[in-house]
Amino acid sequence: MKTTKIVAFLGVVAMSAVLVYGFGAGDFFSDGAKILENPWGIVSLVDLYTGFVLFSLWIIYREKNIFAIFIWVLAMMILGFFTGALYVLYAAISSKNDILTFFLGYHKENVIE
Repeated sequence: MKTTKIVAFLGVVAMSAVLVYGFGAGDFFSDGAKILENPWGIVSLVDLYTGFVLFSLWIIYREKNIFAIFIWVLAMMILGFFTGALYVLYAAISSKNDILTFFLGYHKENVIE
């Protein structure tokens, strides 16, 4: 779990840095329009959002609180894998080094039975 925490933390730091850079140096709507004009830009966005949805399914499965699920998934769709890295870090820390809790969340006890 130590490696997971380190990689997730580095992901949060890296994503924070590039998000600050992107919002500071770029024009979200102008640059986004250029991506949508390019066929491979569209492919990349579909690929990216497919990953967001699949990752969100793990969040939905792990979490018990519907409000927490809503916030995490909304953040995932807006902030991308910054949220993914943050969620992995949260899950790794809150699981207290229990790999089953990390992956299964509150379902762990049901799966063990």
